[in-house]
Amino acid sequence: MDESKKPSNVIPIRLKSINDLARMASSTTLMMQPTYVVRYRDDKGKLILGFLAVFRDFYNYYGLPLFYYCLVDERFASGNYLIVRSDESGEKVELSKSPKPGFVSVPIIDLDKAPEFLFPKGID
Repeated sequence: MDESKKPSNVIPIRLKSINDLARMASSTTLMMQPTYVVRYRDDKGKLILGFLAVFRDFYNYYGLPLFYYCLVDERFASGNYLIVRSDESGEKVELSKSPKPGFVSVPIIDLDKAPEFLFPKGID
């Protein structure tokens, strides 16, 4: 890709649910890549959980910065870890103040304000 045509901001990718975000973040963690979820409010007060990734191994799009996110309600306004467990009974996603045995625990980092260069404004 021509360098002049690459985006100057991250590319936002809105996921359908917190379960999708948790599944994606936990799978990245399990591949031994350091992963954390950021939590912040946008300019309109919407609560956002998301994580950054780099688009890899796809021809000229290598290295594009991606921000996978979802809008969440106030139930997700506190908690230090997004924890995920999948077994024969199904998938369980919740927030916790600490890691739990038997769960994949992804740390949540609260941002006071998202820096402009990193996160796009006006996430829908």
